[in-house]
Order: sequence, then C-alpha cells, then structure tokens
Amino acid sequence: MKPDNSSAPDGAPVDLTHLIGTLLPGDGDARVSVRDVLSRIGDQSFAPAILVPALVLVSPISAIPGMPTIGGLIIMLITIQKLLHRDHLWLPDVLMRRSVTADRMRQAHDFLIRPARWVDRHSRGRLRPLTIKPMRFLATLAIFLTALTWPFLEILPMFTSVSALAVSLLTVGLLTRDGAFMAAGYTVIGGIVLFFAMIWQGLV
Repeated sequence: MKPDNSSAPDGAPVDLTHLIGTLLPGDGDARVSVRDVLSRIGDQSFAPAILVPALVLVSPISAIPGMPTIGGLIIMLITIQKLLHRDHLWLPDVLMRRSVTADRMRQAHDFLIRPARWVDRHSRGRLRPLTIKPMRFLATLAIFLTALTWPFLEILPMFTSVSALAVSLLTVGLLTRDGAFMAAGYTVIGGIVLFFAMIWQGLV
C-alpha cells in the first residue's frame, strides 16, 4: 500500500486521517525514516510536522528506548523554527536518518487511525479566542516546554504517552483552529503539573 502524501500549509485545517497515512511504509520498504515522513508532509508544514512525531509517541512506539528523546528533539527543533517564523523547516541529518521498522509504523498507524477519524468528524471552530495569534504563540511555547521534558523523563512509565497526548491536542487545535482541543491539551498539561506537584509535596 502506498502512503497517502496529502499535506496542508502550516496553520491550515488538515485531514488527520490523511496525515496519519504518512506513517505507512511504501511498497517493499523495510523501515520508515524521519526523512520519509517529512518529505510526504512538506518542508513548509510546521504544525503537521510537530503533530506526526507527537502522535507516534502517543502510540506504543513510545516504549522503544530512545524514541521519546528523538521525538522530543524533533519537536523542539521544529517549534523553535516556527517561533522564529522560518519559511522552511530543517532538521539535522542525524535525526532525518532515524527510522522505525515498517511493522512498527503499521502498528502505530492502526493504533491512531480511529482516533484521527474521530477528530476529523468532530473538529469545528469552537472557543475561537484560544486560536488567535497570541494564543497560538503560547500554545507553540507550551509544546516546546513539554517536549523538553521527554529526554529527561522518558524512563517514567506512560509519562511520554500522556504528555505527547497533550502536545497532540494542542497541535490539533492549531491545525483545525478548534480551541476545544487546545483547552483539552492545556488540561492534560495541568494534570501532569499537578501530579508532579503532589509528588513533590509527598501527597502521592
């Protein structure tokens, strides 16, 4: 099965079902690399390029040692470039060459495709004040700070998947201009912060 190469300009509404299709290996491919996926998304699609690794880390792939660190580095580099208003995204070759087996990517695709279809059916322009330009900057900064924790905390069970869900929700909100998804993303981040605060206070 050939991957679906559909993409959208950064910040424009995007069909998540097609975006998830970029994870699928091409005919005869044994592995899928970061370069493969980004070439399908396009080098001007910053938000989709953030969303794809975040979604991958929501899937069971996050359990592979080192994957949260790689995903975090990719997302941090892309968000920095987005905050600096670069026209084209760039990643170093050492990250572009990172790859996952075709079977793992098919598993990630199958894990994510049903939630993606649900989002496509239910996204609409809600809570619009959360999607205006200053709030979009804040969301991008929150994504960067969340991804920054992954290299340090990937040893904690489920931490990466839960925080990657927060990043995914924020990015879906940016792409679909639906503030309800962004509010959900902030809620997940708030829950994570509260959990660690309770640990710090000895309440958990």
